[in-house]
Amino acid sequence: MTPPASPTAAAEPVPLKRAIGPKLLVLFIVGDILGTGVYALTGAVAGRVGGALWLPFLVGFVIAVLTAMSYVELVTKYPQAAGAALYTQRAFKVPFFTFMVAFAVMCSGLTSASAASLAIGGDYLREFIAIPAAVVGVIFIIAVALLNYRGVSESVRTNIVLTVVEVSGLLIIIGIGVYALVNGLGEPSRLVHIDSGEAGGLMFALLGSTALAFFAFVGFEDSVNMAEETTDPSRNFPRAIFLGVAITSTVYILVAITSSLLVDHRVLAESSGPLLEVVKAGGISFPPQVFAAIAIFALSNTALINMMMASRLVYGLANERVVPRGLGWVDPRRRTPVIGIVFTTLLAIGLISTGGIEGLGDTTAFLLLCVFTVVNVTVLVLRRDQVEHAHYRAPTALPVLGAVLALVLASPLTGRPVEVYARAGVLLAIGLVLWVINWLVIRRRQDPATEPAVRD
Repeated sequence: MTPPASPTAAAEPVPLKRAIGPKLLVLFIVGDILGTGVYALTGAVAGRVGGALWLPFLVGFVIAVLTAMSYVELVTKYPQAAGAALYTQRAFKVPFFTFMVAFAVMCSGLTSASAASLAIGGDYLREFIAIPAAVVGVIFIIAVALLNYRGVSESVRTNIVLTVVEVSGLLIIIGIGVYALVNGLGEPSRLVHIDSGEAGGLMFALLGSTALAFFAFVGFEDSVNMAEETTDPSRNFPRAIFLGVAITSTVYILVAITSSLLVDHRVLAESSGPLLEVVKAGGISFPPQVFAAIAIFALSNTALINMMMASRLVYGLANERVVPRGLGWVDPRRRTPVIGIVFTTLLAIGLISTGGIEGLGDTTAFLLLCVFTVVNVTVLVLRRDQVEHAHYRAPTALPVLGAVLALVLASPLTGRPVEVYARAGVLLAIGLVLWVINWLVIRRRQDPATEPAVRD
């Protein structure tokens, strides 16, 4: 007779499927970075800096590269899901701190996806029909959850299609810019104009606009949460992350130059679909509705990938015992983290119902800048931990510089609205409550007094 399976074997978690190769990974990163930041928040950045819209994106690129180097070292050293949370736990071994970092990362993905979902229902959708943005956002997030549940292969393949669409939209904007230059259209003088405002001055205008523009570069950190679903991560991640950041930065700067060349920064600032204003002012007869449809696909891609990241992060934390194991349950048939998907979807619906596009985008940037500060410190702490396999190693000075710059952009020196700090505080307070509940449950299970008496 075949012996029954042991309890340990029965409790063995179902592994995630390794379905992402090097080309898919590059497209995943490019698709994640490109999206809401440039399609929806370009106008908000212009409102903070003026016509020199390209400058905050350039500074944001520098900071993103510094932090990307730290992430590459860590993900090639520890190719597992959970990302920043895993690295923080290994470095400091303080479960509470680990949980708060992980929760901040998850919330940043949710605020990003929520901003994208709201932007879908803004000026772009109004080219076709007027529906309240919050209603559109909730419906869309539910559709994303269903696709996410279906499987990572389906989600990533959808990401490829959406990435091609959103890149084509940005290439159209760049093409319009080239046409404008050749035909002497636009106002080149805008490109060097920085609106310092009535208070704060030049430095504060640059810091504030860069802090918001940095939201456009979030995405490469999402990819490390897909490490357990990537083939040969130690080899594929360095090339994919650096290439993805370089491609997107070049596109961003060219799009920013085109936008300022053709449209006054005050007009851009008033629109939730700023690139649509560029198309209308470009001097060519490109159908605005076609571009609006492209923008909607691009925003959809941002929401899809961020929701994938958040659910995988919950799965990784459950495997690390930072949160209850139940949150990491994987559907044996679809091999996707179904409980994590449901949990993150409910939180996203709450954010969509209570926030605005710019505020959610700024909250995303703030949370991730705090996390990036920790990650840049963590990579230095973990230098003492040696692993058997070869991995990337960043020059020591770069994580230090990355930590300092990220901390400055997260500080009140940027002039960030108080509501952003308040929203982030509420989200982290929710995380604190969850931590206390989890701690009490674990303590109760470990307390011998709660065990039932054994009868004779």
